Amino acid sequence: MAVRPRPQVMRITDAAAERVRQIMSRTSPPPVAVRVGVKNGGCAGMSYTMDYATEIAPTDEVVEDKGVKVIVDPKAVLFLLGTEMDFTTDKLSAQFVFNNPNQTSSCGCGESVAITPAAEDALAG
Repeated sequence: MAVRPRPQVMRITDAAAERVRQIMSRTSPPPVAVRVGVKNGGCAGMSYTMDYATEIAPTDEVVEDKGVKVIVDPKAVLFLLGTEMDFTTDKLSAQFVFNNPNQTSSCGCGESVAITPAAEDALAG
């Protein structure tokens, strides 16, 4: 029986990939990737996190898309499954945006969200 490849946890838009390339090129020494996760906090319950990654752990979920590497924290995989990472710019702000099908609500200030984890069998494909 052939094993089907696991679906990619996240998708990265062209705008997000370009912004990741820009910020990584300005960092010395350059990081190996950007790490994305979630943490508890905020008025809606959780918030997205982004950090530079200097190494990739065996348990990390690595997304390689459009020439960039994004690491999804292992504790966040079920919260971020199916998410599209984008970068938007308007008159007042420029920011990464996570279009997450698991997000059930967000607070008025936009700093935190409520996320329901995907079922573990969703990773199996």
